[in-house]
Amino acid sequence: MDLEYQGYAEELDDGARQLGVQISEGQRDQLLAYLALLSKWNKAYNLTAVRNTAEMVSRHLLDSLSVAPYVQLGGTRWLDVGSGGGMPGIPLAILFPERHFTLLDSNGKKTRFLTQVKLELKLTNLEVVHSRVEQFAPAQPFTGITSRAFSSLEDFTNWTRHLGDRDARWLAMKGVQPDDELQALPSDFELERCLVLKVPGCQGQRHLLILRRTS
Repeated sequence: MDLEYQGYAEELDDGARQLGVQISEGQRDQLLAYLALLSKWNKAYNLTAVRNTAEMVSRHLLDSLSVAPYVQLGGTRWLDVGSGGGMPGIPLAILFPERHFTLLDSNGKKTRFLTQVKLELKLTNLEVVHSRVEQFAPAQPFTGITSRAFSSLEDFTNWTRHLGDRDARWLAMKGVQPDDELQALPSDFELERCLVLKVPGCQGQRHLLILRRTS
């Protein structure tokens, strides 16, 4: 590992400790390998507006890991909608090898990148799907569905209601608390919890909204 990535390793370890998330040395190496791929492919594929690799540690890796305690409480089949560059799906798949993660995006360039990450990191618990979410018809429903700055809560729930099982939880990662979006939440969904996320190194507000279906 070169000196640059050694520094990132220390920041990642320290940030994970602050989040209360345990990562093994192997998982840390996988997360940094993903970071290197994201930084490399971003130059051509525009996967993220963050151009500085150092910023990606907090804004992408640690931000994704911040929801780990709530994924840990959920089931074993997770869908990451509008996964883009793979956040939070890839860090979560690295952290929870015993759970299965499906990363869905309608952008072919982004799903090609996600497929390359799956191959290079040998993530056997990861599936990449190139599709619009409304048209996605999996063989079985998911126990949890995540999104990170994907859409409004109304669209997120309307487009994915057919994808969750009876006890599924929807985890929506947001910046400021979206009170106006909550007012427009479909009648068959309710807010179970709204949590303030403290992400080491991240400026600005971060919230996690946990939703469930009522019928």
